[in-house]
Amino acid sequence: MYSKKEELEKFRKFKGPLIDVRSPSEYYKGHLPNSKNIPLFDNEERSIIGIIYKNYGREKAVIKGLEFVANKIESLVKNLIETLNYYKLNNNTPKKNEEPIIKIYCARGGMRSSSVAWLLEKYNLNTITLKEGYKSYRKWTLNSFNRNWELVVIGGKTGTGKTKLLKLLHENNYQIIDLEGLACHRGSTFGSLGMKNQPSNEQFENLIAEELQSFKRNKKIFVEAESANIGKCKIPYEFFRQMKTADRIEIIKSESNRLEELIKTYSIYKEEDLMDAVIRIKKRLGPQRTKFALDSIKNKDWKSVCMSVLEYYDKCYDHEKIGKDNLKTINLTDVFDDQIALKLIKDTIKF
Repeated sequence: MYSKKEELEKFRKFKGPLIDVRSPSEYYKGHLPNSKNIPLFDNEERSIIGIIYKNYGREKAVIKGLEFVANKIESLVKNLIETLNYYKLNNNTPKKNEEPIIKIYCARGGMRSSSVAWLLEKYNLNTITLKEGYKSYRKWTLNSFNRNWELVVIGGKTGTGKTKLLKLLHENNYQIIDLEGLACHRGSTFGSLGMKNQPSNEQFENLIAEELQSFKRNKKIFVEAESANIGKCKIPYEFFRQMKTADRIEIIKSESNRLEELIKTYSIYKEEDLMDAVIRIKKRLGPQRTKFALDSIKNKDWKSVCMSVLEYYDKCYDHEKIGKDNLKTINLTDVFDDQIALKLIKDTIKF
């Protein structure tokens, strides 16, 4: 008898396409990364079945579900087989005795996943379903945040290049979690510029858990200092609690360095997007600084734009508390050599 964790690990190890047969709305809320959504029922159909189940019982709900499926069996099977063939094409065609297995899951490992598995087996295709479905995966995700992780928080005022430093660490085989990258947001009023749509909060948690799962437990993990919320995504409570007490490296850079970094970052965006971002914080900037920033954007005076909001962000930063009880500073003013920056970090943190 396998434990729930072992069931999930066993399911993951099978090689083949990963199929989520839940409705699109369920899939958007949260799903196993790298899965493809091939829903047995669309959002409206699922809602109708749910109402029938609540008012008339399971038998009538099942009958209604069969009616919906009857009209789409051909397209459903075609989509699944195309997904399987695409997987074979992009993962080297296996030997005859090593055919990929179609991995299927639904909400709780119930009728939807077992029905699709049964259907595919009629076409002589190999399948496996996830016991307790997505529900078991979510338990695994949330449990991962309760473990103790060796975190190192990288802090620094706006424009000190914290995200670039994380990327540099990653390129040199250090363990990092780019929370802003996973959240598709930089955590400020300008944070959504040039980014994809943010994932749901639940999917954000799933993505963090997947990163943690790939790490070695006895090695340090670098993360950027953040507030609890990154755009609409919230850092998991237990993980954020560990960030608060983690070792912290504070990056120091001169104002001219920071302005140069901000100009490179934001001058590439559309004028209207930058103006919208400034307007969102006009109450905090005040009327004079808001007008100055907007006029500077129109005139493409990027240095003035960045200077007008830098004071605001520096004041916000004074309230940021993550890891400040275990703080060590590194001055990277005019340090442009990656290897020097890495050596300074290595000399600062005990590995």
